[in-house]
Amino acid sequence: MLEPSNNAQLPAIPGKRYFTIGEVSELCAVKPHVLRYWEQEFPQLKPVKRRGNRRYYQHQDVIMIRQIRALLYEEGYTIGGARLQIETGSERAEVVQLQQVLPEVIAELNDVVALLEGENNF
Repeated sequence: MLEPSNNAQLPAIPGKRYFTIGEVSELCAVKPHVLRYWEQEFPQLKPVKRRGNRRYYQHQDVIMIRQIRALLYEEGYTIGGARLQIETGSERAEVVQLQQVLPEVIAELNDVVALLEGENNF
């Protein structure tokens, strides 16, 4: 995932389980109304809603908001472009993971073939 340079200037994310919209606003340097708007535009961003429709963001939500912020404010993406970048970023991560696992699977299959060929010689 992205590690934008200006996000390093943001405060560290505390080890809490849930954050209020005000806390996330301070942690990400984004106003609360912008966070509410981003919830509508980015389906990956879904804070837990409790009593009176109060939002509670989790750690991964804060990280996602920082990524969105970096794409929009630092890299100059549009909302649609940032949404696409985040979607393809998760797809790219899956491809990389598959590329790492595939050689291991091939090696295991080769071992099975060698084992089967050895059994046929008896």
